[in-house]
Amino acid sequence: MTVDAPASWTTTIAHEPGVAKPDPILVVEGVNRRFGGLVAVDVAHMEVQRGAITALIGPNGAGKTTLFNLLTGFDQSDGGSWRFAGRDLSGVPAHKVAHHGMVRTFQLTKSLALLTVMENMKLGATGQRGERFWGGLLRPLWRAQEKEIEERADVLLERFKLSHVRDEFAGALSGGQRKLLEMARALMVQPDLVMLDEPMAGVNPVLKQSLLTHVKQLRADGMTVLFVEHDMDVVYDISDWVVVLAQGRIIAEGPPAAIGANPKVIDAYLGTHFAEGGGEALGELGPQEHLEVMEVGLGQPLGAEGPGPERPLGAEGTAGDG
Repeated sequence: MTVDAPASWTTTIAHEPGVAKPDPILVVEGVNRRFGGLVAVDVAHMEVQRGAITALIGPNGAGKTTLFNLLTGFDQSDGGSWRFAGRDLSGVPAHKVAHHGMVRTFQLTKSLALLTVMENMKLGATGQRGERFWGGLLRPLWRAQEKEIEERADVLLERFKLSHVRDEFAGALSGGQRKLLEMARALMVQPDLVMLDEPMAGVNPVLKQSLLTHVKQLRADGMTVLFVEHDMDVVYDISDWVVVLAQGRIIAEGPPAAIGANPKVIDAYLGTHFAEGGGEALGELGPQEHLEVMEVGLGQPLGAEGPGPERPLGAEGTAGDG
């Protein structure tokens, strides 16, 4: 499979919320989360297709990051269940979720600043014999495995063009390099599903292209990607499928072009008309024009870098964020 291989399955299923996928790796049923009187997440049914790149989009406060937190064990739901690769992961803590092959990155990078880049990478590997108390005291038991882990880390650092900083402290990296490090470290788990929370936010245009290539390569390597993003250029470029979340609920699903022309999606952001005083009806716009209008509603001008002007990086809170 090439990095730009088309997803033929997207044309054979209905473009509607909760539609069944041919081979789902993740199935979410009735998941909800409340913070006081605020319903942050209320997802009746969602499936993520295996081996595809799925974008999760929606306005600020739609509940995208909260949904990520629930599915990956960083928060507890108030109801519902989800299955990953046939295994029930409802209520499973984050570290065990990662062991099962579902990993995530964060809006704000979580690299350990006082450890080197290589040490950060090695922390991502699972099943390390030296992590056990008594085993850790006996170096011959884990020395060979440690070498294998370091060799795997070096391969990933080379792939993400971080080899030249392998012995630098992670805190000395630029914001874009920390994004690359977090993605590379996630791959140390050898996951089946990678969940990326706004991977392009605050990244310069050159590095953004590098990140886009890496995300496409994940699909080419047989992994599934679910990512949150506000930049519709990115969504249109790399996504096979798009899920739209508004006020915690899924309001639309479909390929990027279909989502860009979906009246329900447009109405959720801007209302029936994109301009006051007799502007064109949205139904008269083409798919790309729909995307441009939708991005204005998201607070993210077409092609702009990082978060929109009304959304400072990292400003979203826990309740109803993303």
